[in-house]
Amino acid sequence: MGKIYQRWNIHHRWQHILLFTSFILLTFTGLPIKYAYKSWAVHVTSIFGGFETMFIIHKIAAIVMIIAAVYHLGYLAYCWLVKKQSSKAMIPGWKDVTDLLDHIVYCLGMSKKDAQFDRYSYKEKFDYWAVFWGIAIMVGSGLMMWFPGVTAHFVSRSVLDCAQVAHSDEAMLAIMAVFIWHFYNVHFSPQVFPMNKVWIDGKFSKAEMEEFHPLELERDEVPVLESDSESTAVSEHGRFRSNPVLIVVQMIVYAAILIWFLVGFLPLGLM
Repeated sequence: MGKIYQRWNIHHRWQHILLFTSFILLTFTGLPIKYAYKSWAVHVTSIFGGFETMFIIHKIAAIVMIIAAVYHLGYLAYCWLVKKQSSKAMIPGWKDVTDLLDHIVYCLGMSKKDAQFDRYSYKEKFDYWAVFWGIAIMVGSGLMMWFPGVTAHFVSRSVLDCAQVAHSDEAMLAIMAVFIWHFYNVHFSPQVFPMNKVWIDGKFSKAEMEEFHPLELERDEVPVLESDSESTAVSEHGRFRSNPVLIVVQMIVYAAILIWFLVGFLPLGLM
């Protein structure tokens, strides 16, 4: 009987689903607003049934994201106050700095030993805290613009203008971070392609735990689920690891995305 470990419970998975569905909707309804002068923005707006409908969808997605944030904070408070469970696993530390350096050296082929990660790697911590402070900025500035009359009673017009700039620029930063950095780590990397399925079933095989979170596995604190065999998980885990076709295709795709972003989105207007 091979061991399958429970990495994410149902609460983790639902929080993630609410977050990424709202984020994707906010992206596809927010970019046409930011770049309304572009021809493609007109076509995207028509797909949503016009600007008014698209703007309503944008607001609904924002509410879903707020619900996801409140759900997450409430869940953390419940674990801490009721279940008496507290963890510092997501708090950045000096080890994350050394892990980053060790991982860079390993990727450059200057060392045969990769960094050994615990419950969360430096990449996962970056993802988490980027979302954490990003949501604070997006929600705060978004609510100020959503209710300008109320906002005007407490702050000056210049603050509202700053909120609009912060909302727009933080949105672009979040889009780049998610669709380039995060998507590569959990979808397009040869180590996990076509995706890390933990967001679906919350499970990791023993092979995955040994590679990605060996220090956590050593402590033997991860809930274990029994499985008939580990062979399937292992074979899928390494199927694309050394696939040169996949690597070349990914390089082409990412180069195309970078060029498209430089041409279509940077304010420099490289046309």
